Amino acid sequence: MSVDPQLREAALVHKAWPYEEARKLLKRYPDGPGERGIIFETGYGPSGLPHLGTFQEVARTLMVRHALTEMADWPTRLIAFSDDMDGMRKVPPGVPHQDMMHAHLDQPLSKVPDPFGCGHQSYADHNNNLLRQFLDRFGFDYEFLASSDCYGSGRFDEALRNVLRNYEAIQAVMLPTLREERRATYSPVLPISQVSGKVLQVPIEVVDADAGTVRYTEPDTGEAVTQSILSGGAKLQWKVDWAMRWVALGVDYEMSGKDLIDSVTQSSKIARILGARPPEGFNYEMFLDENGEKISKSKGNGLTIDEWLTYAPEESLAFYIYREPRKAKQLSFGIIPKAVDEYQQFLAAYPTQEWDKRLGNPVHHVHAGKVPPARMPLSFALLLNLVGVALSDDKDLLWAFVKRYAPDTSPETHPELGALIGHAAVYFRDFIKDSLARRAPDEKEAEALRHLDRQLAQLEPDAGAEEIQNLVFEVGKAHGFENLRDWFKALYETLLGTSQGPRMGSFIALYGIDNSRKLIAEALAR
Repeated sequence: MSVDPQLREAALVHKAWPYEEARKLLKRYPDGPGERGIIFETGYGPSGLPHLGTFQEVARTLMVRHALTEMADWPTRLIAFSDDMDGMRKVPPGVPHQDMMHAHLDQPLSKVPDPFGCGHQSYADHNNNLLRQFLDRFGFDYEFLASSDCYGSGRFDEALRNVLRNYEAIQAVMLPTLREERRATYSPVLPISQVSGKVLQVPIEVVDADAGTVRYTEPDTGEAVTQSILSGGAKLQWKVDWAMRWVALGVDYEMSGKDLIDSVTQSSKIARILGARPPEGFNYEMFLDENGEKISKSKGNGLTIDEWLTYAPEESLAFYIYREPRKAKQLSFGIIPKAVDEYQQFLAAYPTQEWDKRLGNPVHHVHAGKVPPARMPLSFALLLNLVGVALSDDKDLLWAFVKRYAPDTSPETHPELGALIGHAAVYFRDFIKDSLARRAPDEKEAEALRHLDRQLAQLEPDAGAEEIQNLVFEVGKAHGFENLRDWFKALYETLLGTSQGPRMGSFIALYGIDNSRKLIAEALAR
């Protein structure tokens, strides 16, 4: 792609984390990578459905990839790798045909029949298809590879021979990391039984590294078996497999969660034993739920991608994921409105910023440099308050309020605003509605509200948000609210039923002066 010279100059020295990561690759290849280019990888285990961790890892990796393209004219590829040769060690709950699935325990996921009966060749094939649909949904640019194809086609054969040639050195890396009882049976190579089809966790003996043959005792028969590990005859233990894959595919960059730091260390040692340089990358922090606990698929805490997209647009999720990847952050429903509005604020600021500021603006990375115009005339918080006082999720009614505030908008011209109105209605229904509690004003507040009502009555019906905001300020000052935050908090609690809220000028302009005066009358009547 053609890169603006000023953009490239700024990118080469910028401190935003995608540029810092891309700079590792510039140092890795000071003379350039040649025609092969830079290979990025993300990994996925198809024992379950794609989830937020899958999204964040691919999204962040693509942010680094794009940053690199702004810094150097190098070809790049992203491999999305599915580790579908893993043995199915337990049957996932909720999957249909549990008895059939249990009958295939320990077999490669790529050999377990599809329990959903939708025509896929295997359970892994079913989930791989979902992964690809998932990545395509977000427009990610990637090349899909499945472990079963790479092993079965012989693509990994030379790397597997190399593992056998360096078997003892690999054992020397792995055995000290294992418990004593595990060491007795551990093998980096997991033969696939010709009797049961299972991925076997048994000790092996290397017979001929160049021929790719090993010897082991078949658990079902007790017989000694000599077998090739090539072309799908075996699977490697995952840390060894990870290293072998880096070497076989020439991976230059792969990030992973903080929980895999030790695994990265061991796999990197093994990659060096196999004669290659481990990829660059970094370990991102994990997301926490609203109680500060690590999000876990098995616990079901936190929230899913589909849940986020029920309440907010996709770009707000990418925005939240971009920010501070090395910091543990809460991922709960409560952070959604702020993420939506902060994204819009950064989007609005982008066009007038100099290159240095633009490259530090999260929206530059969310949109891979192709940043759309900011077209949102009001905030998500303001929409939530509108739904709260209108007490309706009727889109036509809500649009009537919005069009009075922003006359140039309509469902046809501003579909993104229409979508946000829908998100606000659903979010209000599920998280705010039952918590609203409008209180009666005290004597001082009541007098200020009467004054505000008189002042509003003198305004034109189409008075602007700024004019109204100034008026609200002056009323608060006139009634001795030394800290105007107390005045605005009183407005939120008596008129809206919340302890915090939007700029009152914007809210009154949106809801309408007459309607807002009715809210004041209702508050004074409590």
